[in-house]
Amino acid sequence: MNWYALYTKSRCEKKVNEALQQQGIECYCPTTIVKKKWSDRIKKVEQPLFTSYVFVKIIAEQHTQVKQTNNVVNFVYWLGKPAIIKEQEIEAIKNFITKHQTVSLEKVLHKVGEKIEIETGLFKGQKAIVNKVFKNKLELILPTLGLKLVAPLK
Repeated sequence: MNWYALYTKSRCEKKVNEALQQQGIECYCPTTIVKKKWSDRIKKVEQPLFTSYVFVKIIAEQHTQVKQTNNVVNFVYWLGKPAIIKEQEIEAIKNFITKHQTVSLEKVLHKVGEKIEIETGLFKGQKAIVNKVFKNKLELILPTLGLKLVAPLK
């Protein structure tokens, strides 16, 4: 079984996650807490961390079943095949989300040769790009996902 990234219809990540769970398929839709402002109040809301993406752990024979799930657009492809996400990357995201409730993502372009292996801490053994370390937040780039994670330090 491998982890794959699914591209979903806009704002349907939670619906897809729930539909896949009802089919008995292991899936993961990481969420974060954000403050939303309305004209009369500010409220904390849980929303998907990766807009229009859900991760699934399936065998090759389940690809058609997953693609036929409501609100699934397609798998994310790399070199003509559904992109396989490493188990360690999913676990790193889960661990990061557990330690930091408020996380934001920003797409970035990175240059070849900027990859490092993190030696200590939460991402120990992960190939990533440590972009910046500020007094109150940490920036990590996950090149396989093409994303930058920004999280407050405790």
